Amino acid sequence: MASRDPRRLLVTGATGFLGRELVPRALERFESVVCFVRPSSDLSQLPRSGRLEFQFGDLACPGELAAALAGVDTLLNLASLGKGHADVIVGDAVAAGVPRAVFVSTTAIFTKLNAPSKLERMRAEELIEGSGLNFTILRPTMIYGRSRDRNMARLVKTIRRYPVLPIPGWGKNLQQPVYVGDVARACLDVLHHSQTIGKAYSVSGAYPLTYREVVRTVTGLLGVRTVLLPLPAGQVIHLLALLEGMGLTLPIKAEQIKRLNEDKAFAYGDARRDFGYAPRDFAGGMHLQLEEMGLLP
Repeated sequence: MASRDPRRLLVTGATGFLGRELVPRALERFESVVCFVRPSSDLSQLPRSGRLEFQFGDLACPGELAAALAGVDTLLNLASLGKGHADVIVGDAVAAGVPRAVFVSTTAIFTKLNAPSKLERMRAEELIEGSGLNFTILRPTMIYGRSRDRNMARLVKTIRRYPVLPIPGWGKNLQQPVYVGDVARACLDVLHHSQTIGKAYSVSGAYPLTYREVVRTVTGLLGVRTVLLPLPAGQVIHLLALLEGMGLTLPIKAEQIKRLNEDKAFAYGDARRDFGYAPRDFAGGMHLQLEEMGLLP
């Protein structure tokens, strides 16, 4: 059952990758949008609108978010739940009595690896679930779709620069990247559907594909030929870990190679059922990204 859009929305993480995609969409749906940002935040990439307001504060400081939430109907938390601020964010939302809240988490909580932020994010979700808030949790897979993303944009640049692409492992593990616009739309769409309250959803791309298929899709769109060079994943991980232990700053980390060799495929049937989630396929999303990067006619 659809419900009316709330009148006033507050967004944390508005200057981040997802936030810059979401805020213009939110302005199309809400009477006013408030961005809770640090005083040092770069606001130049956000739209200029009389219905867009800024409240300055720090998520590490209890009470500052609660004050900004006064008169707000909905909290949309895009700020990372893996940085130790969940107690303040959830506590302030409860203290402010915000009627509705959406929290963006990540499917990385399901990794078998002992990533440093995994336990923190799991604890954050437990706090949200026990808060008494009318919450929804969205867990995107790897988000891509603009020149500012940290994954596909880097892959595109590497493919255009080098004719040979080393792949630690065989590149046969599954990926399911999700286009940033689809995640932004999902964050807003759940607010129309009361059955999403109290639930968590995986938000992934249209279908899973191997890393080799990811690369072949990108090279096909660019019209270039790239030779894939498999490397022993274990040896690469050991070498990177050794170099990291020496304090060297590297373009890729051992943990990223481990993640590359782990299946990351997630069904989204419940999201489709409850709020009509229908993500685009990877080729379609990458076509939009390459256009935005000025690499397609």
